[in-house]
Amino acid sequence: MNSLDSMLERNKDFAAQQSFEGTLMPSLPRALPNVKAIIIGCADMRVDPAHVLGIKPGEAVVIRNIGGRITPGLLEQLSLLGRIGEVAREIPGAGGEFHIIVLQHTDCGITRLAGDPAMLAHYFQIQEGELKQKAVTDPREAVAGDVKSLRAIPALPGEWLISGLIYDVATGLVEIVVPPVAIRAASTSLDQGPSSGASRVA
Repeated sequence: MNSLDSMLERNKDFAAQQSFEGTLMPSLPRALPNVKAIIIGCADMRVDPAHVLGIKPGEAVVIRNIGGRITPGLLEQLSLLGRIGEVAREIPGAGGEFHIIVLQHTDCGITRLAGDPAMLAHYFQIQEGELKQKAVTDPREAVAGDVKSLRAIPALPGEWLISGLIYDVATGLVEIVVPPVAIRAASTSLDQGPSSGASRVA
């Protein structure tokens, strides 16, 4: 049995359990109100939000890319998600509490690309001279900067909560770098960058 065979066997178990529990979601419009968060995370195989944060099927929209960074491509995906909600005529979270979570991590592969500014500049679609503001080698500064970038997007609902987290691959714990706050509130505290006494959650 190869790796794909093993995955397909696990899928059968997953499908059977979901069917038994009645938790399959064949209708997108009916599923959208149950979504509680959009999680922006890294593609790294060690940092799957479903495992790191115990996300249940249908609980969050997860967007993953290299570094878990805010890039033009990711912003386009957010725009498409918003349009899908409009067409489906449903509001994620059913108008209640809703989170955007930026989840980056220690020992990220993108930090190893600091010596290749041309590649990074192309990835972020900026000039090489602007790379310093992306804080590629410092995940905590990067999280704070990406949260700040998201808060500057007028199209995002002001009442949504936004936060920035770092997953420590050595301990398995998540550190709160930017505590959850409404997108259009408390800009002064967030602009100060990562908190010095960051708290931890399991």
